[in-house]
Amino acid sequence: MATKGNTSLNKGIPTLEDAFVVIIKTEWNSAIINALEKGARKLLKASSVSVKTLLVPGAFELPFAVKQHYAYSKRVPDAYIVLGAVIQGDTPHFDYVCKGVTDGIMQLNLQIDVPVIFGVLTVLNEQQAIERIGGIHGHKGEEAAITALKMIQLNRAIK
Repeated sequence: MATKGNTSLNKGIPTLEDAFVVIIKTEWNSAIINALEKGARKLLKASSVSVKTLLVPGAFELPFAVKQHYAYSKRVPDAYIVLGAVIQGDTPHFDYVCKGVTDGIMQLNLQIDVPVIFGVLTVLNEQQAIERIGGIHGHKGEEAAITALKMIQLNRAIK
């Protein structure tokens, strides 16, 4: 159950001037995804973080893109943010995609040394998605960026 914005998350946002984040976003539901990305980029820019965006067809491809970028990129980022929107339809496809993406991102968080931030909306309808891109449930793109900053800070402190 989503709350009306996670106000405690907004406290203590670190500024990491030398940080680099890769956003990987989907083509599906592009208006929603572009709004998520805009919110994430706005917050990352305010924290002087450099950002690169990659595009994949759908949510199921997000974990693969992270894995490949991590394995073969010349510049490994300090964090990944994956952005997608899976909207329930009339078939069980929604359940399979949501579970697959969630499991894939969790596996990446356990396997690679870079945090992968889950910015995938899993909603019952388009209105619920709209409520999460600046509506009554806050802005999940901005929240993903804040989470990335905090996880980069944590990862650096541990290392």
